[in-house]
Amino acid sequence: MKGLTLAVLLATAACAPAIQSGGLQPVVTERLYFGRNVGQTLGVTDSAWAVFVTGVVNARLPNGFTFWAATGEWRGADGRSTHEPSFVLEVVHPARSATADAAIAAIIAEYKRRFGQESVLRVVSSGRASY
Repeated sequence: MKGLTLAVLLATAACAPAIQSGGLQPVVTERLYFGRNVGQTLGVTDSAWAVFVTGVVNARLPNGFTFWAATGEWRGADGRSTHEPSFVLEVVHPARSATADAAIAAIIAEYKRRFGQESVLRVVSSGRASY
């Protein structure tokens, strides 16, 4: 049994480089969380979001992105917990760069300005992907 276990481990280890190099390239994934409430009411409607995506996001992320509706909870500067509908926008790009950072920062700044938001959560993760 010990020999079989060793054989399985060696076979698995031998396959690891093939699995790891299967066309995957280093990427950065960024997720932005956009709250929709303005004050205590829904201020960012579906149509307002569509206009924002068309006019702001498309122009700054021409290689593509994904977004979806979500619901979250967060604590504001006033210390109160807020349950809020939101949108999550995800973009995957080859590497961190000044151009990508500037595009994401501009999207965040415009959303905050346009919709009176206190903040937009930005999460950056490294990974690997194939296209």
